[in-house]
Amino acid sequence: MSYLRFDKTLMINLEESLPREILRTNKSGAYHCTTIVDCNTRKYHGLLVIPVPNLDDENHVLLSSLDETVIQHGAEFNLGLHKYGGNVFSPKGHKYIREFDCERIPATTYRVGGVILRKEKIFVHYENRILIRYTLVDAHSATILRFRPFLAFRSVREYTHENTQVNRDYESVENGIKTCMYPGYPELFMQLNKKNEFHFDPAWYRGIEYPKEQERGYDFNEDLYVPGYFEADIKKGESIVFSAGVSEISTRKLKSIFETEVEDRTPRDSFYHCLKNSAHQFHNKQGEDHYVFAGYPWFKCRARDLFISLPGLTLAVDEQDEFEDIMRTAEKAIRQFINKEPLTGKIYEMNDPDVLLWAIWALQQYSKETSRERCRQQYGGLLEDIMDFIRSRKHDNLFLHDNGLLYTNGTDKPVTWMNSTIDGRPAIPRTGYIVEINALWYNALRFMSDLLHESGKMLLADELSDQAELTGKSFVEVFRNEYGYLFDYVDGYMMDWSVRPNMIFTIAFDYSPLDRVQKKQVLDIVTKELLTSKGLRTLSPKSGGYTPNYVGSPGDRDRAYHQGTAWPWLMGFYMEAYLKIYKMSGLSFIERYLIGLEDEMSNHCIGSLPELFDGNPPFTGRGAISFAMNVAEILRILNLLSKYNL
Repeated sequence: MSYLRFDKTLMINLEESLPREILRTNKSGAYHCTTIVDCNTRKYHGLLVIPVPNLDDENHVLLSSLDETVIQHGAEFNLGLHKYGGNVFSPKGHKYIREFDCERIPATTYRVGGVILRKEKIFVHYENRILIRYTLVDAHSATILRFRPFLAFRSVREYTHENTQVNRDYESVENGIKTCMYPGYPELFMQLNKKNEFHFDPAWYRGIEYPKEQERGYDFNEDLYVPGYFEADIKKGESIVFSAGVSEISTRKLKSIFETEVEDRTPRDSFYHCLKNSAHQFHNKQGEDHYVFAGYPWFKCRARDLFISLPGLTLAVDEQDEFEDIMRTAEKAIRQFINKEPLTGKIYEMNDPDVLLWAIWALQQYSKETSRERCRQQYGGLLEDIMDFIRSRKHDNLFLHDNGLLYTNGTDKPVTWMNSTIDGRPAIPRTGYIVEINALWYNALRFMSDLLHESGKMLLADELSDQAELTGKSFVEVFRNEYGYLFDYVDGYMMDWSVRPNMIFTIAFDYSPLDRVQKKQVLDIVTKELLTSKGLRTLSPKSGGYTPNYVGSPGDRDRAYHQGTAWPWLMGFYMEAYLKIYKMSGLSFIERYLIGLEDEMSNHCIGSLPELFDGNPPFTGRGAISFAMNVAEILRILNLLSKYNL
């Protein structure tokens, strides 16, 4: 039985099938994303969505969708599905679906009378091309397939509407056509692996709606252009492959390319394999540079997300080479930043004050998965330069005070992962001594001190050790309150008493200024007030301003973003902290807990984890449909569990 299979009952029930989405990427920035019934519900959805660097830094929807029609004895059965105004769905092709399976590749089985048609999609790695294979499993009479492409040629941030500027010209290519709606865009090549007829029949399909955008408080209506349709005969047992890409392809190769790509895929037949596949989708290779996208469908490569995600996305799935390849790109960005040089790559938000500390944490994980000696050889110089940069007070917004703690100004601009804004100002102005920044700092000092001792650099090692002693003493004095948990931030006489999850890092890191009793008190508070089945809440229900549901207008959602919503990536650090306190006796609790996240493999984005969940039952998934830090941290915990179970 397939791990990810949905039967007719679920597929024809749009309340159940429309919220479930499917994502595939080519590891070079392009993707395919839609719902499991192939009805686009977001402006970000599309069959072929690619970067167009000469236009901007966004992705662009070229081919929005492809409607298939089965024709027998002159009768037409359209398998497409679109939403129009008045809650009208047409042509209601979902009613013919008998099964959807995406264990290896997305595959939909349709039944139309005596016709059984199987549709399989695959996104070619490192190429802007999607292939769709149609196999006529059964038919009792002559059958024709018609393919009607819906074109958008627009940024994922915008919509297209009927206009007179569209270029309706096309040229014939081998078994297909090429066309381009607007200047600046690449040509779109649509081809089949067998002879067919293209019928030029240009038309605008008006008023297509995207309910997910409506739900998020944005415009949600657009028109799509259809240049015509392809028709081809198909016999029982025969397969036809449709290709959409930005270059012409030899159509004789389409079948073999499809089969080769399928063989290269790891089946999504377990929780681990789902997450591993999802981890691969965040990789983004651009020439010599190797990035990690923070999430899909709208995030780019953000520095903090990159370093938090990196160990889980690579080391936890035994891909050390990938870690090192990504770090080559990241190190270039770090060195440009600390040398005050212009940043030439596409890693954003490098100047956030906690980014360099998260980079040290990521390299610390590398040292644990490989060896401290290898870490020194590969990254010793970089680590020393980062520490010197911070200790020399060269960062514009990270100030080392005489008490050994790091101070940062977060009143005007967000400075941590809790980075939502309202009217350009931080929704949660965390400022001053921030708890996780100083937990990261203490951990970095101890890690570097030990690393330097082992390499014989005793003078610097002793300096950092003395610095850590001062930092650790001040940390306990400043952050620990009379109730046994940690202030979220302290700025002079201003102490934030809100119970937030950021204190959990202090227990999870390998080096902590807290003793075991103090750690357990923090863990108990977090468990009691923040733990949910989908992650840690960003704020306790007992704290003022608790807003658990991430819904409403963009402003409403910005206010709720970190005011009670639950984030799975925080669970990685919670579980690590739990195991540090309870060791082997904590394994069964962690394993039971992970079942709640495994349930999400068949919800939201199939086989992945969304950005966040509501903080109250039923813990609905929200935000980006696939989020790198969430996938990475659960993979890192699965890797940690495997070592405990050896």
